[in-house]
Parts: sequence; C-alpha cells; structure tokens
Amino acid sequence: MKAVDVMTAKVITVPPDADVREIAQLLLDNNISALPVVDADQKVLGIVSEGDLMRRVENDTDQRKSWWLKSIFSGANNASEYIKSHARKAHEIMTPNPVTVSEDESLRRIAKLLERHHIKRVPVVRDGRLVGIVSRANLLRGFSATTGEGEPPVTSDDREIRDAILKEIDERTGVWVDRINVIVTDGEVQLWGLVESQEEKMAVQVAAENMTGVKAVENNLGMIPRGIGGY
Repeated sequence: MKAVDVMTAKVITVPPDADVREIAQLLLDNNISALPVVDADQKVLGIVSEGDLMRRVENDTDQRKSWWLKSIFSGANNASEYIKSHARKAHEIMTPNPVTVSEDESLRRIAKLLERHHIKRVPVVRDGRLVGIVSRANLLRGFSATTGEGEPPVTSDDREIRDAILKEIDERTGVWVDRINVIVTDGEVQLWGLVESQEEKMAVQVAAENMTGVKAVENNLGMIPRGIGGY
C-alpha cells in the first residue's frame, strides 16, 4: 500500500503572504491542526501548524490543544492583542522546506520518515506540486487494512474505485470530503474519518456501496467532536 492509497487529496492550503489570523481561522473552521504553504504553482514551501502559531504568540507551549485558538478571537487572553499588534505572515512562521513524499512512497517508508523527523504529517507531491497529505491517522488506517503475508495488493482498479467514491462524496453528499479517508483493497472498502451526523455517516456508506466494483464496505466513521483536528 502506498501514499496514494491513503492520502487526503483535498488539502487546505495558504499562500506565503497569508496572515496568522487567517491561518488560525482556517484551522478552526476546518478542524485541522496544520496546513501547507504553497506558491502559485502549488509547490510546497512550508507547513504551518498550531505549534508554529503557539510559539509565535508566546502562549503556553506545553499545552498543545485547539482551544487556545478560540481565545485569539474571543479576547479571553493576551493572544488576541498580541496578534493584532504583531502581524505576521505564513512564510515568517512556517516550518520551511518540509519533508515530502511521492504518491508511490510505501506506508512503511512514510512511517519511518515521520518517526525520524519527529513530524505528524507529510505532503505528497507529483512533479513538485502538492497532490495530497498523509498524516499519522492516515497511516494507521492504511495499516489496519493490511493482514500481513498473503494480503491482496492494491490495484489500479482499487485506486479508481477510491477516487470515484471520494468524488461522489464530494459532489453529491454534502459531506466534507477532507475529513473522510477511503481505503480500498481488492474491492473491499474501509471508511474512516469524522462526520457531523448519522445521516452523513449513512450517506458516505451508500456512496461507497453503490460504486461499481465494491464488494464490501466497513464503516468506521465517527462523529466529529469539537476541537479535534483532521490532520
């Protein structure tokens, strides 16, 4: 199984001149903990995470939780005033030149890269341009679909099924596809990620079940709790 089989393809990004308030709002609105910084050609310049923002506002760096972002906008502490008076851009606070992988990179290789570089996610690039992102959660979901020796390989048909399911979810169900991960092995589908209601959970399952080539669907979708990030 490779990066292309588990990656989140619809990635939220910002340009290098995006300011910190815009970045913080995007993290909050999309329930994610980091996002890539890209240029006009979708080349990855860096990654901005909650940690980068926390260090910039000099907040309590030992408490790496999403609730602190809310305080920026609520005026609950000095972070809001600090940001207003110390405007910064994405290129100034991002972690530059991040580790990237190709779509063909194996999951085991990606896991080793995350461990070696002490990072939580890695952008996936094609010809130098961003096409997806693989997080630790994506890796765990991919590994959960494997059974050791004798497991069926992921084929081009499986990848076509995965792409078709994600497209159907994105265009027809109203569910945020960036919160959904689909794993397809030998026509058997695993659904992972977070949705906002039982109706959304069932809509994603129906989209998968109705796709040509699908043999079975395992629905592992959960309800999205407040403050929990996607990647």
